[in-house]
Amino acid sequence: MTVENLEKELKQEKLHSIYLFYGEETYLLENAVKKIKKIFGDLILGINYIQINETNVNGLISDIETPAFGYDKKLIIVKNSNILKKEKKSNTKSNTDLQKKISEYIKENIKTIDQTTVLIFIEEELIKCDLTNTIQELGEVCNFERLKPIELKKRLKTICNMYQVNIDENTLQYFIETCGTNMQVLINEIRKLIEYEGKNGTIKKEDIDKLSIKELESRIFDLTDNLGKRDITKVLEMLKELLYNKEPIQKIFITLYGHFKKLYITKIAINEKLNIAESLNLKPNQTFLVNKYTMQSKYFKEAELRKLLQEFIDLDYKSKSGAIDLNVGLEAVLCRYCS
Repeated sequence: MTVENLEKELKQEKLHSIYLFYGEETYLLENAVKKIKKIFGDLILGINYIQINETNVNGLISDIETPAFGYDKKLIIVKNSNILKKEKKSNTKSNTDLQKKISEYIKENIKTIDQTTVLIFIEEELIKCDLTNTIQELGEVCNFERLKPIELKKRLKTICNMYQVNIDENTLQYFIETCGTNMQVLINEIRKLIEYEGKNGTIKKEDIDKLSIKELESRIFDLTDNLGKRDITKVLEMLKELLYNKEPIQKIFITLYGHFKKLYITKIAINEKLNIAESLNLKPNQTFLVNKYTMQSKYFKEAELRKLLQEFIDLDYKSKSGAIDLNVGLEAVLCRYCS
């Protein structure tokens, strides 16, 4: 089941008896769970609402069998139970046994479950096992993967329309490139802009630059643009700004290294006429980055990028051995490139 179809069904207050939710887009996942709870109405913990985690997952079957006294149905949410996670070899047998036990119970008692229970399994990722096969056969499985830019823009445009605030296609694209693809972050940021513009206002690029919190990757793009222009003053200002905003120097360093590695891969892909998105291993919701990496790679020669990457590797070794402070060393690498 797609997220869109799930949302349509929940809008119609249609519920299935068994769900398996998984994926990275936790905002939409949690929103779906909230809607299911709302459909249920009053939820009394321990009566018609049961929460299962790794500490009490062994009692799941018992909880399913216990009547929801005074209520037609009960809602059971199995979250962070590790029952559908890949386990270490030492725990695999006990986990597999429990998976099979629950799977067999659901198959044998599905008619009763349909009448008395809504059972939701929530996991980070989907693995193949008897239990997931049973859920796919008898219930609904929904992958809450990160939304593609076109889907994000559609949802953000809907929110703006609700508050009668205007935003055009190009500004929406810039907003996503600036703030990232996490739906919760985007909603928080678009609400700030909506409040700022007010009814019948129009969100503009300069408003995004002024009010929105840029994703670290977006700020690294900006820093690299200035590095490509050999503007060391601006580069060091941006580095200090990142540190002032409490970004750990180690995180900045790792992100910068990863960014230049992607630029190097992009440069090679262009020269070898390879597919850039595949070479960078971009997810479907990240393909808009191809153009950004392509444009930025023009600032650098392949040999320059290779040398920068080697300097980052050398700096990592020296900082870990105590030979140089990471912050000082990073500034030195950037200054050498611009000199």
